Amino acid sequence: MNFENLMRQRYSARAFLSDPVPAGILRHILDVAQKTPSWCNTQPWEVVVTESPATTAALRDKLHAHAASGAEATPDKPFPREYVGRHDERRKACGAALYNALDIGREDRDARAQQMLRNYAFFDAPHCMLVFCHESLGFYGGVDCGLYLHAFMLAALDQGVHTIAQASLAAYPDLVRAHFDIPGDRHLLFGCSFGYADERHPVNRYRTERTGIADAVRFVR
Repeated sequence: MNFENLMRQRYSARAFLSDPVPAGILRHILDVAQKTPSWCNTQPWEVVVTESPATTAALRDKLHAHAASGAEATPDKPFPREYVGRHDERRKACGAALYNALDIGREDRDARAQQMLRNYAFFDAPHCMLVFCHESLGFYGGVDCGLYLHAFMLAALDQGVHTIAQASLAAYPDLVRAHFDIPGDRHLLFGCSFGYADERHPVNRYRTERTGIADAVRFVR
């Protein structure tokens, strides 16, 4: 695809087939993403990818059980303090569209909670990527890692591989660091589940809307 098509066709997949991404395709995607620009070419992203289904399952089972136990989230970087105004409106519209696609009623709190926990099951994706950054690099290291994640998602779609970026996977960084024996000065910023989307699943048919440039851009002449 060309760049415009990739941008217009990408969506956050929430149901995946079990088929793993072939090693050659996975490495190609990562090689393309590695071209991401960064401050002073620091290339701060330190990435862990679960390549085999067994490795993915081991992390999935541990994370899902921990989240399902009601454990308090302790992210390295604080999640948003609150959502106000248009940000809150967009967040609520996104959630409503998701639950409508899954036929989950507004008052069905149990079903909504179970759907939230699906994040920690990686939506059954065969692979998960976790992005770390040295704590000394602060905000701008995080910006560079965000650029890397976006490049990864577009490079993946170019190969027919779907993704979903997940801040939720950064909720329990100590557990993840211990699981992979990662030093404490590497902060977990976010994760990304990926694989081949189950196009027949209704959750993969809904799309979020984007505001027009008139609402996002101020032109100064």
